[in-house]
Amino acid sequence: MTAIKVENLHKTFRIPHEKRTTIFETLTGFFKPPTYETFYALKNINFTVEEGEALGIIGENGSGKSTLLKIIANILRPSAGSVTALKKLTPFLELGVGFQSDLTAAENIKIYGTIMGMQKREINDKLDDIIEFAGLEKFKDTKLKNFSSGMQVRLAFSTAIQTDPEILLMDEVLAVGDMEFQQKCLDVLSQYRKDGVTIVFVSHDLGAVRRFCDRTLLLHKGEQVVLGDTGDVIDRYVYGGGEEAPNSSENQNESEVAETEAKSEDKSPRWGDKTIEITNVEFYDKFGNKGTRFNSFDPMTVRIFYNAHKKISDPVFGIAFYSENGENLFGTNTELKNASIDSLEGKGHVDLMIERIPMITGRFLLTVAVHTHDQKPYDWHDKQYSFDVIPTCRDIGLFDVPCNWKI
Repeated sequence: MTAIKVENLHKTFRIPHEKRTTIFETLTGFFKPPTYETFYALKNINFTVEEGEALGIIGENGSGKSTLLKIIANILRPSAGSVTALKKLTPFLELGVGFQSDLTAAENIKIYGTIMGMQKREINDKLDDIIEFAGLEKFKDTKLKNFSSGMQVRLAFSTAIQTDPEILLMDEVLAVGDMEFQQKCLDVLSQYRKDGVTIVFVSHDLGAVRRFCDRTLLLHKGEQVVLGDTGDVIDRYVYGGGEEAPNSSENQNESEVAETEAKSEDKSPRWGDKTIEITNVEFYDKFGNKGTRFNSFDPMTVRIFYNAHKKISDPVFGIAFYSENGENLFGTNTELKNASIDSLEGKGHVDLMIERIPMITGRFLLTVAVHTHDQKPYDWHDKQYSFDVIPTCRDIGLFDVPCNWKI
């Protein structure tokens, strides 16, 4: 059974070219009609969400994710098209709307609970549970103005989850609080899934989207790029796969790579006699596409292009990975891996095949070099290349450590 149906949805905003704030500006501009620019936030969006399904919505900033969720929640009206929700909607969008800084935590729970549609008796019965879930037992009678922003969001989330949603709309709410509280939020979401609650989940946390969503919708500049299996759509988002897709390898090479190399030329040294010259380094994803963004734990190929200006025997190619702060994380070369090269002459390339990227998230720097067996450099590019890793798990840190808990 269909829980949400979105048909031919469009949303536009009119942005004025001039701002009239005073009476004089209004009077002098009376005979000059204001001019506007039309901004297309959403263009022809079509999809359905089945009862009990979890749908993820991803895309870069400004792609229309939050606008779409607000239209589904009846906070915004569509400019054209329609949205039909066949069950009760519970939006977890802007948590804490209605909070009053001069009231205590308990008093704000009563106000916020009322906004969320809870009955007075229900709020009173659940008051202590809400405070306990938020981890704010000591601050029940403390005024909200003395709370940190994280404490306020935890209080709002703890109140909102006391409702019994049929359709749950969530916008980045799993990013609240510390790791312990985030795990509580994940447990609540897991329970909602078990209870058959329909979920529409907007997030930049691709690991959470991959974990909880059956299907995912990718938006780009207000347009629907693809809707399908979550793993496939996340791959499309990270690796590209069409001119309409964001962050395509072509766009990255023209912007991110160029910017990175320009910065590295200023900051990173290069040395060697260039008898063998490294002319370029490229990264390839599991689809064979060139780019600089990768899902954690996916394969990656580092391709080193060279030009040997004369015949050289037994050269050694090497790489080293560094964190963005410059910590040496890993290094290897063809000699250590017993991949001997008899000789080189002219142009060509060598590939380092990485079966599984072990990094969890972050930007990583790469040093590449070609040298003799006694470390005399032909060409050494120190930290002149970089790539980004997008997290696909909930673990933290730089690297994944394969492990299991035994209870």
